Amino acid sequence: MNSHTELAAALQAAPDMSGLYALLEKAGIGPGWNKPEPSLWPAPRKTFVPAHWSYEVARAALTAAGRFVSTELAERRNLILHNPVPGNTYGTARTIVAAYQMVKPHETARSHRHTPNALRLVMESEPGSYTVVDGVKIPMAPGDVLLTPNGSWHGHSNESDQRAIWIDFLDAPLVQLLEPMFFEPYAQGIEQTDRVDAGSPMRFAYADMMSRLDAADGPIIELGPPHLDTLTLEVWRVDPQAPIRPPRSTANSVFAVIDGSGRSQVDDAVFEWQRGDVFVAPAWRPHEHSSHERSHLLRVSDERMLRKLNWWRQA
Repeated sequence: MNSHTELAAALQAAPDMSGLYALLEKAGIGPGWNKPEPSLWPAPRKTFVPAHWSYEVARAALTAAGRFVSTELAERRNLILHNPVPGNTYGTARTIVAAYQMVKPHETARSHRHTPNALRLVMESEPGSYTVVDGVKIPMAPGDVLLTPNGSWHGHSNESDQRAIWIDFLDAPLVQLLEPMFFEPYAQGIEQTDRVDAGSPMRFAYADMMSRLDAADGPIIELGPPHLDTLTLEVWRVDPQAPIRPPRSTANSVFAVIDGSGRSQVDDAVFEWQRGDVFVAPAWRPHEHSSHERSHLLRVSDERMLRKLNWWRQA
């Protein structure tokens, strides 16, 4: 007798609800009417929480890590900013991870490529610091934003006498959730090249971003083209007496302070921030931002992806 046939007969003859549940469990089938939690809910849940990370603390931690962790030991010498919710050790927001990274003087970080889209905001560097993207050295200056799109070879080379520090952002948690993850190391370590391109489309220079804001009608500009497929990148200018109060939206937003100092409230949490700090406004959380001096924030969000899927909403 086929075991499926026997199980089907037993289900049809189930004597009561408890007997039915026992047989459903044996069949690997769940009763949709008796789920401990609903699979659909009327509005986005508050799972990931507002959180803030200090550049002063991270910088000290990178200094310590530099004594013990070499780029031969680690693919990247970085510090992951994981959201402080139980069980989470990676994502800063549901779909985005941020990390502080350091490359010491005359050190390289080997090239690799992967499915996640990535970018970085440079905090400290001297001439001679580069991200190498697909065989081209792109200079890294403080305040610059550099892109390494899905599938691009990229590594880092610091030919200066000072360390380079930046903040990485990746959509890796999203890729992990959907599972089309591929990672490939570059066989020769770091791509060797003498080609330098300060005007690469993968680089948004700080001075250019400030000029665009000076000419803009409002306090927010979007970076691009080029664009990353999943992420929206914006620079916000926050002036004293001119706070920014965006509508609440379904987008997850991670903010990094390019320069200045100020204060943000995300839902019920209040953060005092300064240059280099990072904070997160998870989806559907109200947030507003004010400054003590003219300040600039980089906002990295999953809005671009949500708009493509018709899941972006604001209220």
